[in-house]
Amino acid sequence: MQRLARRIVAQFAVDRRVLALAFARMADGIGNSFLIIVIPLYVASDVVGGATFGLEEAMIIGIILSLFGFLNSSFQPATGRLSDRFGRRKPFILVGLGGLAATNVAYIFAESYLSLVVIRGLQGVSVAFIVPASIALVNELATTEDRGGNMGVYNTFRLVGFGSGPVAAGAVVNLGPYTLPGGVTVSGFDAAFYVAAITAAVSYLLVTVLITDPEATKANAGADLSIAVRDPTGRNLFDPIFTLGIASLFMAAAIALFATIQPQVNARLEQGATWFGLQFAAFIVAQVVLQTPIGRACDLYGRRPFIVGGMALLIPTTLVQGFVTTSEVMFLARLAQGIAGAMVFAPSLALAGDLAGEGESGSKLSVLTMAFGFGIAVGPLASGALIGYGFQYPFVFGTVLAAVGTVLVYTQIEETLERRAPLPFAIGGDD
Repeated sequence: MQRLARRIVAQFAVDRRVLALAFARMADGIGNSFLIIVIPLYVASDVVGGATFGLEEAMIIGIILSLFGFLNSSFQPATGRLSDRFGRRKPFILVGLGGLAATNVAYIFAESYLSLVVIRGLQGVSVAFIVPASIALVNELATTEDRGGNMGVYNTFRLVGFGSGPVAAGAVVNLGPYTLPGGVTVSGFDAAFYVAAITAAVSYLLVTVLITDPEATKANAGADLSIAVRDPTGRNLFDPIFTLGIASLFMAAAIALFATIQPQVNARLEQGATWFGLQFAAFIVAQVVLQTPIGRACDLYGRRPFIVGGMALLIPTTLVQGFVTTSEVMFLARLAQGIAGAMVFAPSLALAGDLAGEGESGSKLSVLTMAFGFGIAVGPLASGALIGYGFQYPFVFGTVLAAVGTVLVYTQIEETLERRAPLPFAIGGDD
């Protein structure tokens, strides 16, 4: 038992600032994912009204939820570049967390559909300040020898927060109203918004007290921040960071196809909402369990084998979802798809971090985070458009994206670790 405990501690043995940032992102992830469940319920309640501009309630919910992702992803390159220009990460993270806390409280006073759209849009911009600066900070606190492990730890805690928020959100709303000392009554919705605001405030406090910017970041502020499309070395057609961004976009879109077709999935598999929830969560569970060990492994064995292998595994695990006929097989397919995602995400960030020069982390790594965010937004739109042609078509589309992404990373990505241990199995070996 003690040996197991020591092994677990060793898995998370990273710079204390990385661990503090990981905990901070876990806290704000809980609050932010709360809203994924609460906002649709809030829109459907009697609390919100006003002009709908001719739109159905379901469409309003879709706009509110998707606006966050599109604005978040769109602003990330700008905020990442600004943090590089100023040579500071911590102020950008604090601005974003402060914006999140304030807008979470603002929901309590929102009584119209338009106000919800504005607030959620502001939250998307707020998170755009947090993500590139956080990833850049993790990158700069790590070295080539441990960058994958640091990225894995950071992503593990962030996903724990994001995955646990929705579990508690429905219960907080349904158990309301709450009577506080002094006879004050708080509705279930208000309680949920307060919880989201408190988690953002806790995250703000953790960053304020425990995080400092590395001196090297300040010293290298204002470096060349251009993003190349063509490979400047001439060895390949595309720049490797741009290639990783395209692969991240395709991977995220393939993963997110499942999210918006719950009625069709349940009808095909003759299952209820519980099974769908388990299938949806299977991907996140695989990510949480595997991000850190895979991150550690890519520090030892190299980034490229895991990226190529993960993209290749994404092909069959996406395709099979369009043809399964039982709930159990769908669960296993989603779990395997989560394994594929874990093999790609942390090693990709580590490889991009290896390639980013001093003072460029915000700009370079924001390419990947922006692309992933756009993929998460595009996937549900694609599945909604294609599901009418047949259940398998969204997943065939995702499979094509995964196949193209696999070809790109296999042909355009080179290993960044000069010394690495040989893998016990061959995955996409260097040419």
